[in-house]
Amino acid sequence: MSGPAPLVDTRVLRLLVVGSGLGWSVAFVAIALHYQLELYGDGAMFSYAVAVQDVWAFHWHNISGRSSVFFLDLLPAETMVGVTGRPWVGIITYGLLFYISPLIGLISTFVADRSRRRTIFYYACCSTALLCPLIFGFPTEMWLAHAIFWPALAISHYAKRTNVGAILVFAAQLVLAFAHEGALVLLFAIVATLAPRGLRSFQFVRAMIGLIAILILAAASKFVLPPDDYYSGVLLRAALHFFDLEIFKVEVVLLLLAALTAYGSILIVISMLSPKRAWIYSLGIVLVALSVYWLQFDHSVHASSRYYLRTALVLLTPLFGAAAAFSAMAGDEITFRPLATMQHFLISPSHGAICTFAGAFAIVTLIHAVETEKFVSAWMGYRNAIAALATGQEADPSLGNPHFVSSKRILPNLGSLSWFSTIPYLSVLLANFSPTRLVIDPAGNYFWLSCANATQNRDAQRAVPTQARELVRIYSCLHR
Repeated sequence: MSGPAPLVDTRVLRLLVVGSGLGWSVAFVAIALHYQLELYGDGAMFSYAVAVQDVWAFHWHNISGRSSVFFLDLLPAETMVGVTGRPWVGIITYGLLFYISPLIGLISTFVADRSRRRTIFYYACCSTALLCPLIFGFPTEMWLAHAIFWPALAISHYAKRTNVGAILVFAAQLVLAFAHEGALVLLFAIVATLAPRGLRSFQFVRAMIGLIAILILAAASKFVLPPDDYYSGVLLRAALHFFDLEIFKVEVVLLLLAALTAYGSILIVISMLSPKRAWIYSLGIVLVALSVYWLQFDHSVHASSRYYLRTALVLLTPLFGAAAAFSAMAGDEITFRPLATMQHFLISPSHGAICTFAGAFAIVTLIHAVETEKFVSAWMGYRNAIAALATGQEADPSLGNPHFVSSKRILPNLGSLSWFSTIPYLSVLLANFSPTRLVIDPAGNYFWLSCANATQNRDAQRAVPTQARELVRIYSCLHR
């Protein structure tokens, strides 16, 4: 299990990782658009805002720190509605631009990466394959932040020492920082990876100047564009719970940890008997165990927890980025003495290490694939159930209006798909903007729109029928 790895091992592993990263990136787009995942969770509200051409007024003015998503995704989608007069064209544009971002990020990283054998691109593919499926389907802005991080890392290390290079670095940093507040962690990580090049190196000084300027801009944006009073408390509570460890106590994380722990433990035992094939036997045993678990014992759906696992991207992406940077610098013959051993291991792993990682990579990929299939299947059932209520005749006037119906009428087994705050908007969308009922979660305590915003939108000329916007206005005015 030890000794230098043959060149063929390295090439096969690289093919596996790069192929998986690119494969997932293409699959994200195909699956999301086919199954309308742009409508899931908060995506229902974002899609509705695009359709009624009021993205900024409805919500984005409250989160100026995420302006990159607005300008790169939502504004172009809203513009498409205005140009075509067709709400669904805008919604599909929104979904396409959002879910294609990992693929665009990898392509941009490949172009910007000047390291030996494009090491940063390799790690970008690895991070995309291992991390992105955890949150795929929920439209958190960290999805875009992860996609931007990798080309920003490559540009920061390898942009030329010219004015154009400096502009590229600052632009990449700026777009990353304004993708999500958590992306500031990723930006700090990029600057930190430049430190081994020397605190007086051109790359580090250039990035530090950009970082300081961006921190000033980020602070200024909070003063110039403060959130509404209603959202101030909401955003504060969300920030305080962003790094809550309870987030990771979900089935998919426990399954990943259990499977990898079992793989490692079995590998150690079998290595004593058959060192060369231990990883194959261990992988086979774990795959059989996973199959039995899914077929006989598993009843979970990784759905709403996808939103909360955005924290995992904030915590783990910098680790992948650091490994990428240190490997790239080792290839450039820049050795960081405190981590010289790790650098050597990263660029010259043993045969055993490559096989072990390949097995672990296969296990994680399989779990992601199965959990994605389960999520999509459940989403289809949930989507059909909401559509049936929105176009049906059942009603619950106790919710505040004869045209309201409770989401509690849906079968309990679909409850894990529920995202209570956006159900009303989802019902409008799934009824093709002609709902007979607005579906409401009776337990809902978070309301996106103020009465003033909803009324102003109802009275404006929009591509969405007035009837649908009136139902949303009634709902909003009952609560805000």
